[in-house]
Amino acid sequence: MKNLRWTIVTLVAIATIINYIDRTALSVMWPGIADDLGMNSHDYANIMSVFLIAYAVGQAVFGRVFDAVGTRIGFMLSIVVWSISIALHALATSVTSFSIFRTLLGFGEAGNWPGATKANAEWFPAKERALAQGIFGAGASAGSIIAPPLVAFLYAFLGWQATFVVVALLGFVWLVPWLIIYKSGPDSHPWITQEERELILSGQISKNSDTEDEYVPSLPELLSHRQSWSVILARFFIEPIWWLFVAWLPLYLNDKFGFDVKAIGASAWIPYCGAAAGALFGGWLSGRLMSSGWSVNKSRKFVVLLGGVCMLPALLATTVASTPAAALALITVILFGFQAAINNIQTLPSDYFSGKSVASLAGISGAVGVISVITAIQMVPIITNDGTYYPPFFILGASLVPLMLISVLFVGGRITPVRSKQEKKQIAETAS
Repeated sequence: MKNLRWTIVTLVAIATIINYIDRTALSVMWPGIADDLGMNSHDYANIMSVFLIAYAVGQAVFGRVFDAVGTRIGFMLSIVVWSISIALHALATSVTSFSIFRTLLGFGEAGNWPGATKANAEWFPAKERALAQGIFGAGASAGSIIAPPLVAFLYAFLGWQATFVVVALLGFVWLVPWLIIYKSGPDSHPWITQEERELILSGQISKNSDTEDEYVPSLPELLSHRQSWSVILARFFIEPIWWLFVAWLPLYLNDKFGFDVKAIGASAWIPYCGAAAGALFGGWLSGRLMSSGWSVNKSRKFVVLLGGVCMLPALLATTVASTPAAALALITVILFGFQAAINNIQTLPSDYFSGKSVASLAGISGAVGVISVITAIQMVPIITNDGTYYPPFFILGASLVPLMLISVLFVGGRITPVRSKQEKKQIAETAS
């Protein structure tokens, strides 16, 4: 099979679309569910926080799971757990039962991110990784584009309980092509051409090192490197920007402009078109810059900076948006910048470390990022006065952009493969 790596990343992107349809279903249907069960925005924030706590734990756990059992089985475990849990939402009748099922959903869905980062590191040379990550990131945006109209349509005809069951089936359908096509990594896959295998393996970090042995740090060693903390801090500061909109955009449209479930379904998908474009553009631009002679360091940092430049003024401008069209247009720009930046940030674990450490760092940084998301989610009902005043919501997001940029541009230093202390010693001895 020619271009097998692009088939693999397409399957990962489809899994991400399903992931976002499942997680977004609750927020799209929340006005109707809240009316049926007598819930409010504080209940929603608590349910989301429970989901995110499990999501944080799941990222750390699945990061180690993917490094231990491999990408094929890791994805299977992740998607089975989250598909079962979203189906169980149909049985929920209270904040407690929603929280229990949301906990399972968060834990299972978390595996998608370290798994995608690991698949990217295994199947793509460095110059193609940002584009591959962009395709995967576009899956998150596509899921957010598809979810509002799809869920609103199903809700109108089936009700919210049956809608949860229907979207749960998508994950089980995805498993069939995944288990058939993803037989192993590129080094031993029976369907890969020799040309593609050589292209992929020649671009791996371990092949670019001055030593034949991969540096696979233990967890304490991983956390001893400033490069790891650059990734962790960048995820900590940037993640709430995305999640504030994933979790609260339908509620913002309802609170600010009086949108019902039908109107939310007709419009909440629009900003994610910008997100999808940003994911693909950020990935393409990074690879294009490298092909034209820019270093990995300069290319990654330039695109992340460009994403920040898009986000910051748009977040501030949204504080005074007075019409739905203006608000949606500005949020589209915000999510464009976010995806351009995050997809290059998510490639950093594979830029710094070998394939046997990538999922671990991706999982840890994702888990830490969720901590800031939980804090932001809990703050929203307070700083918006229960949805009556939203400018502080956007100011919160704007304040995080400079901190993210500092983390990427300065904390980690130059983006190059991390070496062990022994390697550094050997290189120093050879040079002397």
